Amino acid sequence: MERRFFLQAGSVLAGLPFVSRGAWADSTAPDHAAVDHAAMGHSMAPAAAKSGSGPSLPHGEPLPALQPLANQAAVAGQFSGRLRAAPVSVALWGDQRRTGFWAYNDSVPGPLLELWEGDEVELAFDNRLPQPTTIHWHGMPVPPAQDGNPHDPVPPGGSRHYRFRLPDDCAGSYWYHPHPHGHTAEQAYRGLAGAVIIRSKRDPLRHLPEKYLLLSDLKLDDNGQIAANDMADLHDGREGQFLLINGAWQPQIALARGERQRWRIWNASSSRIIKLALPAHELQLVGSDGGLLAAPRDIDSLLLSPGERAEVVVTGRFHAGKPAGLISQPYVRGKRMHAEQTQDETLASVVEHGMRPTLALPATLRDIAPLGIPGHRRRIVLSENMADARAPFLINGRSYDMHRIDGTGEVGRIEEWEVVADAHMDHPFHLHGTQFQVLARSVDGIWEDELFLAWRDVVNVPAGEMVRLRFVQALPGLRMYHCHILEHEDQGMMAQIDFLPR
Repeated sequence: MERRFFLQAGSVLAGLPFVSRGAWADSTAPDHAAVDHAAMGHSMAPAAAKSGSGPSLPHGEPLPALQPLANQAAVAGQFSGRLRAAPVSVALWGDQRRTGFWAYNDSVPGPLLELWEGDEVELAFDNRLPQPTTIHWHGMPVPPAQDGNPHDPVPPGGSRHYRFRLPDDCAGSYWYHPHPHGHTAEQAYRGLAGAVIIRSKRDPLRHLPEKYLLLSDLKLDDNGQIAANDMADLHDGREGQFLLINGAWQPQIALARGERQRWRIWNASSSRIIKLALPAHELQLVGSDGGLLAAPRDIDSLLLSPGERAEVVVTGRFHAGKPAGLISQPYVRGKRMHAEQTQDETLASVVEHGMRPTLALPATLRDIAPLGIPGHRRRIVLSENMADARAPFLINGRSYDMHRIDGTGEVGRIEEWEVVADAHMDHPFHLHGTQFQVLARSVDGIWEDELFLAWRDVVNVPAGEMVRLRFVQALPGLRMYHCHILEHEDQGMMAQIDFLPR
């Protein structure tokens, strides 16, 4: 038995080196057991630590690496590989108990895809799940027919090839996950997610050592199995007892005093909005969903909603009297059926590992030109209607219908959207197929200009507030837009717009 597993990418087990290749779960049926949410609360400490019952996980191991998918292409500028979604059985505790996951290539998280701008990409995909599924290339500028939309399901036992060419200006941190209508949340929380890095040969930060941190939730029942969503999860969005990094719970990250590291961070959780901080160290934001910023920005904390990515440069300082580790600070997102986080939680310990010289950080990273005057404006309202269990989450008053077109646009035309959260919860907004620029946000009902330009494909819209953004779609076809709390997406908070050639 090959013990090749780590609870990495956006789902469940990475840091625990226990995934067995080829060891299949006894059952592929969804687990409908419920969890005591009142006992669990929001804390990332496991319920077992608070109540004396339930599972706990090993912790404190070195941060696992994301394992790359091998490139089978023999020609430069091409990437070819194979992904398979299938059940896998994992021994989380190193004993005879096993936990069933759904995984890409028997690995949770899935393999890391390392691509280059301009690559011709071909990925063969096999579905060995009991449900239809797709692969959505989150944030990547791929044609709609290749983007894993709900309209293109791969049935159980089926397969398909994803083929696309990457543009020459799309370097950044992306990820892949399922997007079948009605099954996205379950497939993601059972383990299906993986990271994508698209590299540029003109990268001004290529001299810095990199670390990859993929954040994900794991929610286990008292028997050590992945718990199904209950009514509270469907309302608030799912948050597990364990917030993992690369599948590991509270791992150790090595950092030398004075050393500068480039961290790529993915929030691959279903619904958790995470406010990250490194109080003992120097922290600079250098990138967002769509790649590098124009210049580094000093920050004290970083707010990442589900689906968002960021790049930060961490300089090891180990200031006395401050926690050396990576922490999650409290953030209130308007949950009604779970407790909010009320205190700092440790996500990883940062361990001093010698001393190194501090490498230079360029003052400028790239040019980002603001988009011009829009050719069309729209208002997108995200709302909640808990009186209707069949359609509790809406966009512009409608629940998602995959056979309905909610609007049309034009390829190459600048669009300006005002996205409104007419809701008691925050709703992270995601648009397929392109990156957008946030122009302004409302704070207590007053518009404030965005402080800096960045390319994004997810933006959090706080309860009762608004975000104004602009974008251009470069390719024709149907594009989805939705809340990236996956339980809300599955229950109707999604719509679609058809972009027509000019």
